[in-house]
Amino acid sequence: MKLKSQKLREIAPELDPLRLGSGWKLEDLGKVQILVESTFGDSHPGSVHLLELVEKAREGIKKAGGYGARYFTTDICDGESQGHDGINYSLVSRDMIANMIEIHANATPFDGGVFIASCDKGMPAHLMGLARVNIPSIMITGGVMDAGPDLLTLEQIGMYSAMYERGEITKEKLDYYKHHACPSCGACSFMGTASTMQIMAEALGLMLPGSALMPATSPDLREVAEKAGEQAVWLAEHDLKPKDIVTLKSFENAIMVHAAISGSTNSLLHLPAIAKEFGIQIDSDTFDRLHRGAHYLLDIRPAGRWPAQYFYYAGGVPRIMEEIKSMLHLDVMTVTGKTLGENLEDLKKNGFYDKCDAYLKKVHLQREDVIRSFDHAFGNDGSIAILKGNLAPEGAVVKHTVVPKEMFEAVLTARPFDCEEDAIHAVLTHQIKPHDAVLIRYEGPKGSGMPEMFYTTEAIASDPELGASIALITDGRFSGASKGPAIGHVSPEAAEGGPIALVEEGDLIEVNIPKRLLQIVGIHGKRMSMEEVEAELEKRRKNYVPHPVKYKSGVLKLFSERAVSPMKGGYMKEE
Repeated sequence: MKLKSQKLREIAPELDPLRLGSGWKLEDLGKVQILVESTFGDSHPGSVHLLELVEKAREGIKKAGGYGARYFTTDICDGESQGHDGINYSLVSRDMIANMIEIHANATPFDGGVFIASCDKGMPAHLMGLARVNIPSIMITGGVMDAGPDLLTLEQIGMYSAMYERGEITKEKLDYYKHHACPSCGACSFMGTASTMQIMAEALGLMLPGSALMPATSPDLREVAEKAGEQAVWLAEHDLKPKDIVTLKSFENAIMVHAAISGSTNSLLHLPAIAKEFGIQIDSDTFDRLHRGAHYLLDIRPAGRWPAQYFYYAGGVPRIMEEIKSMLHLDVMTVTGKTLGENLEDLKKNGFYDKCDAYLKKVHLQREDVIRSFDHAFGNDGSIAILKGNLAPEGAVVKHTVVPKEMFEAVLTARPFDCEEDAIHAVLTHQIKPHDAVLIRYEGPKGSGMPEMFYTTEAIASDPELGASIALITDGRFSGASKGPAIGHVSPEAAEGGPIALVEEGDLIEVNIPKRLLQIVGIHGKRMSMEEVEAELEKRRKNYVPHPVKYKSGVLKLFSERAVSPMKGGYMKEE
């Protein structure tokens, strides 16, 4: 087999001199050429350390007889973008990074690729990109940061900030937490979107087994980056491409793992978008179907007790897969060139679990303290549910593992707001009362880019009375760190004239998680039949005046014009 890179050298005579001018040596030109793509940059802790992993991957590529060329598209940080319109750029950044990967890989074709990222949008972007270009590829993830003093992690800062705003803690106390919540590089140390998507990459078979969510400060991560570089050359030499590896069964495996870890609701945006690039269709109903009866095993924040680095100590993705093995497709292919089942058997023999147990011993925990056994699960109905009804005809998502049991079945009074700023002000100034439903609308992809409602969810969850008696319902999305009675991705969104745009103050909203219902059951405080409610909504539709388009230029204008429904992945359609 003649390598793609060598064919290109014959077509483009300028290629050799240009690469020699870039620092390549003459002997490098004939080697297997590997694109090393990463989100390295000074943008945030999840990407600032990735250059070291890039170089380790290049060492592995060189050791295997190849040459690694560095390309970069830095991602942004959702945490740094919170509280202002910067967060509106978060979701679209995923699609733009994927576009840049396509450009980098196809403008000058390579024989294979190593893709390195850590965080919320960089991870799904790289998975989308490697699927789209479909060259032999492997993922390396940047791991998670260490926890701070007393196991402090970043997702607690929103809670402490709300407590300060209410006068419950001093500014000095808040400042202490802020100054110690991120003691190292790496993704945030809880089971948010970044951690979830690292795990999803391994669950799809696109990473070396056991390598997801390693502590970013661990030498293990440097070792695995080098091995991944070597494996990239092997993949290129054997022409084993992502679409040869990832199938519908792979995505079903990933969703079962997602259920077991109580993964971020943002996965319902990312996995369908990634699947689309593989030519595979999954949607929110796929998640709901597979989560029913799935066993939830993980005691990691925000739903559990421990920081995310303990996930690796307890055996990581392989340990989860061992526990739910009966629910997995073990015959799927992986980047090792072996099946998932073969990989799991190899890990039992190569010392992987011995190393993990040694880490656990240092923090005085047993494996079952972090990852429960299948028969002793926290729950057996997965971790998310898709709710539908006249408020969300296309669906909405809730992570029910972090919802107080009191809110599983409730009829609430609607308090609609047309932006998050007004909603959080109402929460913090005690305008929101028990048994209210806070609706935040015009925050979907077409409305404003689909930002996170992080501060509002934290303000609610940090108030014991409100957290157990109200719901937050939005066409926006949530941070993977969010907890409490939060229902997002309501579709159709308000900007498309969805029913959420028609809700008025005092309407009655029913939330029923066991029955998967989200519906308007009363008008202005009066319970009505569904026929009467629909008649009233029809009157409101006739009088509905769409909000003015928020963005009239730039990438957010493009995104708002082309974004599909959140329940389909929120990606930009081609036409």
